[in-house]
Amino acid sequence: MGDSLAGVCLAAGAGTRLRPLTDLLPKPLCPVGNRPLLDWSLAALSRVTSDLAVNVCHHPDLMLAHLAAHHPGVHVSVEEPPALGTAGGVARLAPWLDGRAALVVNADTWHRVDLSVVLDGWDGDRVRLCTTTPGGFGPGSTVVASLLPPWAVARCRPEPSGLWEVVWSSALRDGRSETVHVDGPVVDCGTPADYLRANLLVAGDDVGPDRPVTAR
Repeated sequence: MGDSLAGVCLAAGAGTRLRPLTDLLPKPLCPVGNRPLLDWSLAALSRVTSDLAVNVCHHPDLMLAHLAAHHPGVHVSVEEPPALGTAGGVARLAPWLDGRAALVVNADTWHRVDLSVVLDGWDGDRVRLCTTTPGGFGPGSTVVASLLPPWAVARCRPEPSGLWEVVWSSALRDGRSETVHVDGPVVDCGTPADYLRANLLVAGDDVGPDRPVTAR
């Protein structure tokens, strides 16, 4: 899609369920397989677009230092507490997006999915939701990535709010969305048990950290 697409990694959450680890580190910098969660997400996005942005709120000094050292070309949006949430974070990046579609991922979701599947055959108008959950997309579905056309980005406001409430639910209701199903593993590393599961999956993986899995 060239210049019409940008990648957004949402990384501003406090990660309270992962305490005490997140008292020391922001959740996106917690390592899975000796690699920060943020780096996994940015690597996945960089396979489909070179124009990337990250939002930051919790432990901003640590996040900014890591991004400057390891991802100097990434645009950074710094939010004052409280964090703006998924829709609010996207809205604050709207001037930078400048009318482009946004491929949005959460920094705390570890996966091995090739995100090019989210773009294949896209009509440029529907919201696309990438999940491992069978059937129709809903509040309990896993979220690997969300592809937001410009009209969906414009619907977001820079205030604490979520993509489900602001964009996804209405797009589903109005027939302006489609779901892309992929194979796992996909792990939302929000709790110690899930964070451990992601690390165990990487420890038992013999294909290397940069090889994505394919869609179904």
